[in-house]
Amino acid sequence: MTKRVLIAYGSANGSTAGIAETVARVLREDGLTAEALPARSVTDLNPYDAVVVGGALYAGRWHRDARRFVRRYREDLAVRPVWFFSSGPLDDTASGQDLPPVPGVRKAMTRLDVREHITFGGRLAEEAGGRMARMLLRDGRGGDFRDLAATETWAARIAGELGGVPHG
Repeated sequence: MTKRVLIAYGSANGSTAGIAETVARVLREDGLTAEALPARSVTDLNPYDAVVVGGALYAGRWHRDARRFVRRYREDLAVRPVWFFSSGPLDDTASGQDLPPVPGVRKAMTRLDVREHITFGGRLAEEAGGRMARMLLRDGRGGDFRDLAATETWAARIAGELGGVPHG
């Protein structure tokens, strides 16, 4: 039986959504059924055998939709394999080193016995909305710091743990 995996994410400007879509693609390529959905749109975890939760980082906190998702579904998450990812550093600090989860994410990881957490670089595009985004862009802090290869490697590791069949 093919395992079904949900990748639920909280994203304001699309960067975290892009990472979630990459994770879903790799899981599908490795023989799993996977879908990436905005965390706020998820209404039921029963169809899923495993869950990946991702949240954009803002001022040291996960995106509100990711935090709410984890609170709302904590009992369902506690009985499934779960992985977390964060996205957000607008520089290369996430490349080549393991950044620890922010305190709120660390606390949720402990409560839910999360298998792993990883932090990926983020992206802040010129068209990003919001006062903080405009301020960061004015300060020259925009750009794309996501690492596609690192995301694919991490997703393939999840697929392996879930019994997927590597596509490569």
